[in-house]
Amino acid sequence: MDNIYLSSDPLPITEQENPRTTNLSSLSIAEIVSVMNDEDALVAGAVKSVLPAVAQAVEGIVSRLRDTGRLFYVGTGTSGRLGVLDAAECPPTFGVSPDMVQAVIAGGYEACYRAVEASEDDAEAGQNDLRARGFTRDDALVGIAASGRTPYTIGALSYARSLGAFTIALTCTPESPIVAAAQVSIVPVVGPEVVAGSTRLKAGTAQKMVLNMLSTATMVKLGYVTGNRMTNMQTRNAKLRARALRIIMAELGIDERAAGESLARANGSLPAALLMAKEGCSLTAAERALAASGGVVNRAAEIHRVTNPKDDK
Repeated sequence: MDNIYLSSDPLPITEQENPRTTNLSSLSIAEIVSVMNDEDALVAGAVKSVLPAVAQAVEGIVSRLRDTGRLFYVGTGTSGRLGVLDAAECPPTFGVSPDMVQAVIAGGYEACYRAVEASEDDAEAGQNDLRARGFTRDDALVGIAASGRTPYTIGALSYARSLGAFTIALTCTPESPIVAAAQVSIVPVVGPEVVAGSTRLKAGTAQKMVLNMLSTATMVKLGYVTGNRMTNMQTRNAKLRARALRIIMAELGIDERAAGESLARANGSLPAALLMAKEGCSLTAAERALAASGGVVNRAAEIHRVTNPKDDK
């Protein structure tokens, strides 16, 4: 795929100048932050207008992940970095394997802290990077591109769709090439940026909000949240252990001391502690049921009740 940025093409809305900020460089600091805040206030409304598409995307992602598929984010520059951030947050928040949600960024992870702009012009590289991850038709792919024109991301989406994978485009530019490349398109139109073309601003904020929804709603529907609690969270530091104790106290209706004892019996595993207490089973039985359920506590409880070996209690 050739570079699809042509001088004869109309500028995407994300590259246009914002008429409300043409005097930005002459404003005081207080005025600059005020006008930025005014522009940011437009983002939530833009995202709200595309919620039906977000929900449709979540349904497709959940169906793939339920059947052992994976979720991939692909992007370049700011869009790619936002995908990396959301993917990196899933294991500590929901206790899932890092393989379940993965991010592919043009230029590799070095591009997270050093700009590698030229890599975004290579559509074939997007396909090759997916192949290197073992991407299959069973997976779901979210292509993220504020302008909707990035060859690397469109190349990855086109390849994924050719395999029969579930494909989603996340862009801030309507009727852009990336929209045609995906099955579901999420297009929050936030308008021109405070600094023309700086899509780390409103476009980036909108993308982050949508990615939060995609991953969070998916994990909730997969069972990694009970009520609004992170019941599959891993207790890897003092803050997370304290949070786990609060979750155990709330879920089981016990005090902090009893919660600490429960967590200790489970060798620090929050899901195992909850399952052992609710089902009256041993750590071995809890671990076996959790492994069979993919770490979902409620599903593990159902599995344990069906198997319910007599010598586990």
